[in-house]
Amino acid sequence: MPRTLLAAGVVATGALVAPIAPALAQDSLVIAGRDGVYAEAMAWLIDAYAATNPDVSIEALALPYAGLYERAVIAMREEAGAFDVVLLDDTWATEFMSEGWLADLDALGADTDGFVDSTLAVSRYPYGEGTLHALPFVGNVELFAYNRALFEAHGLDRPESWTAVVEAAATIDAAESDVDGVVFRGTKGNPIVTGFLPILWAHGGRVVDEAGVAAFDSEAAVAAVDLFLSLKPHAPEGVELYNSSEVRDALQTGTTAMAIEVWPSWVPALDDPSVSQVVGDVEIIAAPGQVEGPAPMLGSWLLAIPADAPNPEAALDFLSFATAPEQQRALALEIGLPPTRAAVYADADAVDAYRWYPAQLDALENAQPRPRITRWSEIESILGDYLQLALIGEISAEEAVAEAHARIAGALGG
Repeated sequence: MPRTLLAAGVVATGALVAPIAPALAQDSLVIAGRDGVYAEAMAWLIDAYAATNPDVSIEALALPYAGLYERAVIAMREEAGAFDVVLLDDTWATEFMSEGWLADLDALGADTDGFVDSTLAVSRYPYGEGTLHALPFVGNVELFAYNRALFEAHGLDRPESWTAVVEAAATIDAAESDVDGVVFRGTKGNPIVTGFLPILWAHGGRVVDEAGVAAFDSEAAVAAVDLFLSLKPHAPEGVELYNSSEVRDALQTGTTAMAIEVWPSWVPALDDPSVSQVVGDVEIIAAPGQVEGPAPMLGSWLLAIPADAPNPEAALDFLSFATAPEQQRALALEIGLPPTRAAVYADADAVDAYRWYPAQLDALENAQPRPRITRWSEIESILGDYLQLALIGEISAEEAVAEAHARIAGALGG
């Protein structure tokens, strides 16, 4: 059932309140959103927003990932006017924006000051400099973890390159009988690709170029795959089947020195003594560089207004509230949602709660999005298949690159 909203401006843990103009009386909004922690965050926002907007009612749908995508596509393709606000994975953004399904937020007067640039870039189409079609809501970014205590014990410095990662993994793996040098997700598809992309980008490689043409068949890609494969001898046995839970367990039990991929939602448990044996020992940083600088993968979520939204002005008011620094701060402290506002990462209370926030901002500022193509999920699946074939020793790095490139080019029609 619709919820009557409280008021824009009520925030938790003593956050300052910025005045937000109330929406027009008798407005109602329908929000298509995610389940889980995103639904928790949306419920918090709805209750907070209601304090200065008592005449606005909101119906918020909490849908699973695939269900949200499907519902949003059907509604917008049919111009059903079903939603006023929709939550989007940034990998969907190119499709939704290029099809003309989303409102022009520049024309509606959206304020973009203070967002981290990488999160704002994926909110525009064409990417980076085009029309604003969304506001950044969740600043998810891929991070890198290393056990500082183990590094210090073996005289190792923080890894600044992927070559240094391999060398540190080899050193610790050889010296520690019960500790692996590195861990990563080896399961084919999204897991293995997610860990590999920052390595590829740091080598200067690309899966597709800016024009959307297959570009994986390169010396940089071969070098990146070779380096990725060189991690396996220092990883746990069976790493080709590892997914998120195995990576987290290895970090929390102290049985690995590094993880090439962690996410903000995974990190707090590392300092929780009820589940972690490495409290205070694990450092979180941006992924290392190589030929190019650090290139972590962006995993942002965006709030957008459908082009056929019944109440676009009221929807923009809600978007502005939801992404304002005060709400972003409160959602970080209350829910643990990664902010998209740079100021929150420097907030004293936020840094006290999340000691890795300065490094997380560094990662976010250097983050790269997945290719801005509408068929990324298909391309990711192809790449993941060949990466795992190489990981299990069925094909060489050169063969993986050449064969994956050919399949990707075929899928893209080039």
